[in-house]
Amino acid sequence: MPVLLAMIEDDTPFAQALRRYFALAQDVECAAVFPSAEAALEGLSSLTPGPDVLLVDIHLPQMSGIDFVARIKTLRPGTLCLMLTMYEDSTQIFDALKAGACGYLLKRTPPQEVVAAILQAHGGGAPMSPEIARRVVSFFHQAAPPPPSPVPELATLAVREREVLDLLSKGYLYKEIGEKLEISTHTVNTHIRRIYEKLHVRSRSQAVAKYRGLK
Repeated sequence: MPVLLAMIEDDTPFAQALRRYFALAQDVECAAVFPSAEAALEGLSSLTPGPDVLLVDIHLPQMSGIDFVARIKTLRPGTLCLMLTMYEDSTQIFDALKAGACGYLLKRTPPQEVVAAILQAHGGGAPMSPEIARRVVSFFHQAAPPPPSPVPELATLAVREREVLDLLSKGYLYKEIGEKLEISTHTVNTHIRRIYEKLHVRSRSQAVAKYRGLK
């Protein structure tokens, strides 16, 4: 029996091209394509049997693909959701995985590799495009616990706050920190405000001095 799937994709030409490829494959069968998360939530209940795997884009007209995954995993916990999107942003990758996605593919993935990923997900795997896998591995390398600090307050900093403070100590501007960590300048400001509160300082120079163990 082929793996039954449905697509949640608002890019009609892309969805049609991929669906034509699926029609030629023996291992998968595309039962439906929904142009929005809302349409999918309404239409999936009418599919019998229900799809084994959902291919979900992130950028959808109203509800995002990530919010859709969280919702469908609540309604149908056994449904496998495989992200198929153009977005490589680390935040969206981890938000999708935390929402319940079982894998993350980029849209430039060749169709035959998309089919292979669908089969891998159905078999219990967690398929990812190579670029996405590298980002995930890199994140966990960066998130390794830091060595004990001579300044007790530093132990109260979250991993991301410590990353921000480290870049701050190297002279990076707020905008540059945001670009390097792939977060907004507003988020950088929020992290720095919390850093100041936790370290009991009022300026960048004081925060950096504490970070370096200086008095």
